[in-house]
Amino acid sequence: MKELDVRTHVDEDKQRVRERVWNLLDARSAALDVTSHGRIPNFKGCETAADLLAGLPAWHEARIIKAVPDKAQLPVRALALAEGKTVFMAVPKLADPRPFYLLDPAALDVPPSEAASSKVAATVAPRVHVTDLQPVDMVVVGSVAVNRAGVRIGKGAGYSDLEFAFLMEAGLISERTVVVSTVHSLQVLDEDLPATGHDFGVDLIVTPGEVISCPAPHRPTGLVWEHLDAEKIAAIPVLAARAPETLHGPFGS
Repeated sequence: MKELDVRTHVDEDKQRVRERVWNLLDARSAALDVTSHGRIPNFKGCETAADLLAGLPAWHEARIIKAVPDKAQLPVRALALAEGKTVFMAVPKLADPRPFYLLDPAALDVPPSEAASSKVAATVAPRVHVTDLQPVDMVVVGSVAVNRAGVRIGKGAGYSDLEFAFLMEAGLISERTVVVSTVHSLQVLDEDLPATGHDFGVDLIVTPGEVISCPAPHRPTGLVWEHLDAEKIAAIPVLAARAPETLHGPFGS
């Protein structure tokens, strides 16, 4: 089977997992939004999961945190800023030559709980290039589903994987960087999950009631250009500036 066919098959398998988890969360009223479908679930208990994460040694040691802008991880971002940690997160869809917002708690003129909102961050935080960032101690991501081996499935847009790849290539993520996903317990699946070479895994899963350590999660070394299509590359300035002339293929987490 050709590589493109294999990736298409994996993408279809991922979508089936997403639909199953979204349906389960909605059926159990486990999300704060009207529906979980099509997004990283804003799960009930996200504040409790953030508090549990904030009690871990890896959190206390972390000074630089890269976090996603999703609602479910807002409590994590707010706690980080309140504790004086530097946080950076991606500009929506990476649609800027400077693709990250840099939130320096010492420079903020609004409370951490407000600055941690993606909408407010866009108005108070400078946009910076990857080269302007510092080495990352912790990466905080959302997931639609994750298993105890650390394999995660996002909502399918692929931006978290791209952000991770940018940072890996820039030498800002190392073996000591801890990758964490905060999720509802219903999002933790006891089964194998589909994945491709560009997908990164997580070291820790934190639910409102449990911390799960994952053994040896997969980490790509950088961008997998053959998994990117021309439309995705053209829409992301950082990719467009570096792209080889001929590329094809899907890319989605």
